[in-house]
Amino acid sequence: MLASMQGAVESGLLYALMALGVYITFRILDFPDLTVDGSFTTGAAIATVMTINGTQPWIAIICAFLGGAAAGLCTGLLHTKGKVNGLLSGIIMMIALYSINLRIMGKPNLSLRNQMNAFDQIPVIVIAIVLAVVIKILLDQFFRTDLGLSLRATGDNNRMIRSFGSNTDLTTIVGIALSNALVACSGALIAHHQKFADNSMGIGMIVIGLASVIIGEAIFGSKSIFRATLAVILGAIIYRIIYALALRVPGMEAQDMKLITAVIITCALVIPTVRRAINTKTSARKRTAEVLSGLSRPGGGGR
Repeated sequence: MLASMQGAVESGLLYALMALGVYITFRILDFPDLTVDGSFTTGAAIATVMTINGTQPWIAIICAFLGGAAAGLCTGLLHTKGKVNGLLSGIIMMIALYSINLRIMGKPNLSLRNQMNAFDQIPVIVIAIVLAVVIKILLDQFFRTDLGLSLRATGDNNRMIRSFGSNTDLTTIVGIALSNALVACSGALIAHHQKFADNSMGIGMIVIGLASVIIGEAIFGSKSIFRATLAVILGAIIYRIIYALALRVPGMEAQDMKLITAVIITCALVIPTVRRAINTKTSARKRTAEVLSGLSRPGGGGR
C-alpha cells in the first residue's frame, strides 16, 4: 500500500507538468486545446529516440520540450493566422501528430530498458519534486511579467486587450506553445519513468489534465496565480492517489481508467455546485428566521 501511494505521488508530480500546461490553455487563455493528446506523445517519442541514439537523457528531455513548443506553435498559427476555430485547430494538430510521432519513433512503441535514464542517479521522487517546484516558481514569475499579464488579459477579455494595442495573436501563440512544451516535457519524463514510449500513450491526456485542474481548484481554490498553480500540482497528485486507490477496489481493473476519470471529474464539478446550493439555502433560511423573529417581537410589525 505504501509503495503504491509513493508511486502515485511520483506519477502525480510528473503529470503535474502536463496539468500546468492544460491550465495555461484551459484557464488562462480560455482555449480548448486538444493538441495535448498528440504533443504528450511527441515529447515521449523525441526523448526516447534521442536517448536510444546516445544523447544524454536531460538533453533529450529539453529537446522534447522544444518539440512540444513547435507543436503548440503550429496550433497557434492555425488558429490566429489561419483563422481556424480553436477546437478544430487542436483536433487537426492532434491528428497530424499521430503520424508525426510514428515517423519519429519508426514503430508504434520503443523500449528504454538497458538504456540511459534520467532517473538513474537520483530517485524519481526527488527529481519530480524539484521540477514541479522550479516550474511552478518560473510560471508564477512569468505571469507577473508584461507578456504574462498580456496573456492573462487575452484570456479574460480578448477584445478589450486588443483595443489597448496589445498583439493578442502573439500572446495566444506564446501561451499555446508554452502549454504544449510543458505537456511534451511531462511526456518525456513519463517515458523515462516507465522506460518505454507508445504512440497511443497520449490518448486521454487532456481529460487527465482537466481532472487535475478541476480537482485542485475545487479543493484549494484559485484566487491568485500562486494558489492556482499550487492547486493544479496538488490536484494532479490527488488524482493519481484516487486512481491508485480506485484500482484496489475489488472488480476494478486498469481498463476502467477512463470510467474512473469520468467519475472523478463529475464529482469535482458537482460537489462545489451542491455545496454552494446548500450554503445559499442555509443563508436564505437564516434570513427568513431573522425576519420572522423580528416580526414576532412585541411591536415588531408596528410603525
